[in-house]
Amino acid sequence: MRAVVQRVRRAAVEAEGRPVAAIGAGLVALVGVARGDGPRQANWVAEKLAHLRIFEGPAGQLDRSVLEAGGAVLVVSQFTLLGDARRGRRPDFAAAAPARAARPLVDAVVDKLRLLGVQTSAGVFQAHMVVSLENDGPVTLVLDTPASPPL
Repeated sequence: MRAVVQRVRRAAVEAEGRPVAAIGAGLVALVGVARGDGPRQANWVAEKLAHLRIFEGPAGQLDRSVLEAGGAVLVVSQFTLLGDARRGRRPDFAAAAPARAARPLVDAVVDKLRLLGVQTSAGVFQAHMVVSLENDGPVTLVLDTPASPPL
């Protein structure tokens, strides 16, 4: 799995011209599922999102997680994160998992975040979405799951 994570002041998603999700301060996580990913990768991404220390504490250092900061997470599925554009002019998406395999894993990330106590919203799987956000910092990270993430 790959996730592009941005710390935001606010974010929202529209699908088919209607609002479907919005958060205040927190994280936007664009999540792409790779072929061969499973529950271990989904669990790793959710745990990382909940506990990643990228919010400022009282001393001004990045030492608080979204949980500690009282923020929310907006999860947006995005298979294009697995696109390979190293050759040619058209990205190759062969590394992306098919929708039937990816959907339950994106849902698992959302479910696990909620179980961890994170206020979580999500976009619409396989829909054309408009994502608007106000990046805070800016703080942006790319997370790639390890080959064998812990459970």
